Amino acid sequence: MLNKIARPGLAERRRPSLHALRVAVTVFFALDGYLFASWAVRVPAVKAQVGASPAALGLALLGLSAGSIATMTASGALCRRFGSRVVTVAAATLLSVTLVLPALARSAVELGLALAAFGIAYGGLNVAMNSVAVDLVAALRRPVMPSFHAAWSFGGLAGASVGGLLAPHLSPRADLALVAVAALVVTAVAGRVVLRFTHGLEPSPVGVRTVARETGVHPPGRRSAWRIVVLFGLIAACSAYGEGAIADWGALHLRDDLSTGAGLAAAGYAAFAVAEACGRLAGTRLLARYGERRVLAAGGLTACAGMLAAALAPGHPVAVGLPLALTGFAATGLGVANMFPAAMTRAGLAAGPRGVAAASTLGYAGFLLGPPTIGLLASGIGLPAGLTTVSALGLIAAMLAGLAHRFAGQAAGEAAQAGDKAP
Repeated sequence: MLNKIARPGLAERRRPSLHALRVAVTVFFALDGYLFASWAVRVPAVKAQVGASPAALGLALLGLSAGSIATMTASGALCRRFGSRVVTVAAATLLSVTLVLPALARSAVELGLALAAFGIAYGGLNVAMNSVAVDLVAALRRPVMPSFHAAWSFGGLAGASVGGLLAPHLSPRADLALVAVAALVVTAVAGRVVLRFTHGLEPSPVGVRTVARETGVHPPGRRSAWRIVVLFGLIAACSAYGEGAIADWGALHLRDDLSTGAGLAAAGYAAFAVAEACGRLAGTRLLARYGERRVLAAGGLTACAGMLAAALAPGHPVAVGLPLALTGFAATGLGVANMFPAAMTRAGLAAGPRGVAAASTLGYAGFLLGPPTIGLLASGIGLPAGLTTVSALGLIAAMLAGLAHRFAGQAAGEAAQAGDKAP
């Protein structure tokens, strides 16, 4: 009798635990976006500080890419060995500390090494916190992945906004040091919540089936699973390429090509981030109403048109070029908003955590390889022309969405045949 009475009370007490954990994980997503944006808006000042050419800066940014991708390949094993939540807290702590290192560099070589350390922490945090988010999706039995990525975008908006306000008044070293201290405090508070809860997060087949039923996305047969993972990983890479490009080169494009000040230069990434965040907040409703293929295809075309406008906006008169560029950045943010969350959901349903890890690696590879690629292109054909590659990849993402839809239909057929054969 006592057990029957106690069990409902225990279940009721577990609900706020999962809710609190969801809030804490959301904080880590927002913190990740804030820290990256805080670095992104100081790229022009750090470039001037080290005296780097566009090509040298592109090579230095390659250190960020190399560190992140190298860590991503090992992060899955670390998460399995120590737990995704432990790796999330450890990586967030390391990311906060290494944020200051680029501002201490005095040459392009030192900058590349500093960004490699920053990238190691960044890659580890992104894989780990996405793994925790996948566990939460299954535990909550609701498709909440877009909300985490919306938090990342709002964090980026906050980082870009605060960085733009502080840029005229503080050196990169002072600015990033203050951000790092605040980030360590946030990590300590949110990390305590994340580490405290250790039960009820194991992904279960029931949770996966529930999410599949609510999203209309059903697990495929084994033969098609990895084909879907690769396709959606490439869609994520196309969208993330544009995100990384605007983060690292958007401010420089507005300052050098449109002759804006340091504060207005940060507005480009802010416009992108707020539009992306709003698109992700509406993502679940849009996907339910119009379907995945239409949303992703329309998003790719919108990103293509928006980035063309931003990249090719005229420098004179600024009264025309600046609004056009900011509108273009915002349109690009709306276009790519739901590509990455959709890719994570699809990959998770297709191949479980391994699928999420593979799609995440492809996606973040695009995010991190885009900036150095554009840096090399900027030296040869100019930064505006280099930024048009974002438009090309937006168009490719739209085409991949149609191809993925066709393969998903085949996968659904495989799953139905498997179900018919089951006893």
